Amino acid sequence: MPKILLTGASGYIGGHLKENLQKNHEIVAISRNIKNKKNEKNVTWKAADLFDLDEISEVMKDVDIAVYLVHSMMPSAKLTQANFEDMDALLADNFARAAQKNSIKHIIFLSGLIPNTDTLSPHLRSRLECEKILGSYGIPVSTLRAGLIIGAKGSSYPILKKLVERLPLLILPAWAYNMTLPVSINDVINGLTTLVDRQPKQNESIDIGGPEHMTYKSLFTRTSRVLEKNLPMIDIPIIPIWLSKYWVKVISGTSKEMVYPLMDSLIHDMTRSQKHTVNDISIGKINYEESVERALKEEKKQSSNKSSNTKKQIQIKDVRAITRIKVPHDYTINDVANEYSDFLRRFTFNFVKSEINHNYFKIKIPLLNKLLLLLKKDHEASNTNRVLYRIIGGDFAYSTNGGKATLEFRRILDSDKALIALQEYQPTLPWFVYTLTQAKIHKSVMNIFARKMNTLAKPDFAHTHNIKITKKLIQNLSISLGFFAILITSIKLLPKKNKLLNVKH
Repeated sequence: MPKILLTGASGYIGGHLKENLQKNHEIVAISRNIKNKKNEKNVTWKAADLFDLDEISEVMKDVDIAVYLVHSMMPSAKLTQANFEDMDALLADNFARAAQKNSIKHIIFLSGLIPNTDTLSPHLRSRLECEKILGSYGIPVSTLRAGLIIGAKGSSYPILKKLVERLPLLILPAWAYNMTLPVSINDVINGLTTLVDRQPKQNESIDIGGPEHMTYKSLFTRTSRVLEKNLPMIDIPIIPIWLSKYWVKVISGTSKEMVYPLMDSLIHDMTRSQKHTVNDISIGKINYEESVERALKEEKKQSSNKSSNTKKQIQIKDVRAITRIKVPHDYTINDVANEYSDFLRRFTFNFVKSEINHNYFKIKIPLLNKLLLLLKKDHEASNTNRVLYRIIGGDFAYSTNGGKATLEFRRILDSDKALIALQEYQPTLPWFVYTLTQAKIHKSVMNIFARKMNTLAKPDFAHTHNIKITKKLIQNLSISLGFFAILITSIKLLPKKNKLLNVKH
């Protein structure tokens, strides 16, 4: 009996897939919080934060197949300074690295339908990037690409249902006539289950959808019929997508982090590709009306059991900041780390002294005799494509984080991109002061460094780097002066007695 690692096992799709697979497979079910989870027949629950490479590597031991049902649209920390695309890239890379380390035989990934265009929405571009990242480590990846999944929970369908229920009149923008391919949750689960038993030799992408394509207008019309509601519709094609996102968020009561990326994808025709059609998987057996009726029945059943299913509070980390940069073709990831250290020094005109040696990365202000951060290189976790530093001291770092705060530089394989990630960081400043000072400094500095690296990575940089240099110097000087003012203010507001790690260095 093959052992399967199932991420997102406490989620809607993961929960359905767990029930389907546990009859004939041994399941390792992963969730960030398993306090209220009990092991059952063929199911063992394990806690893991997928942002932590060590944790996901540990729970993946002795596993044969790994199922990846992860999407990071929502913030994952008390303060998140990262977009969902960069968080998704980091999570997918963690998962693929852990799979390679544990000699996983097969990865299964649930993604979205990918239109045949070079101008994908950020949401679909991220899904495609995750597919490529997962497939970059030599393990065969089977990607099931689905569009609008019809089920009681999930992301898109509940928004659709709320709009039909709550609107007395539906105004149709131009995107309402784009094509979509809804699919029942049952067909998706059957498709994922079928993939578990496949043994591909190389990466494969398979589209899945219901028996028929339809426009979004038809989607609304047919949904309203099943709900037995009269929903008049008026065409106003000049309404821009940004305005559509706003009223959908307000009417549905769904967060913008969830609505906006999904709405951006409405500009595309979401159709099944003949190239990615596989018999017995790609074409679902449940028509649209039946899939909605099943979702309604499931929703009623869940409502009746609501009292016994109390929502679990997930403990999230304090600060997560991720910045994406381009890497010049002749740079190693160590070169990127050294470039960042030099940048901090030059950007502050040596007011902040930043040093990297074989073991430590120190950021200090000699003039004030202040060590802001002390970071120690984790040589075991670092390699040619990753450099990891653990934050172990300094006036800006609490010791109560157990030494888990990290700063890492990581290349995205088979690309000219890299991620710089600050994770599990716990500031010593009072939280409201930190968010107004140090957090803003970090974000601004990282954005400027990203622009610098993107410029260095341009093929014609050697011929154009002197252009507008005076203007850039003036801009950087202005930013630097603001940086100094905020930094000094932050230092003055530090608690007088910090519980810092005592580290010999």
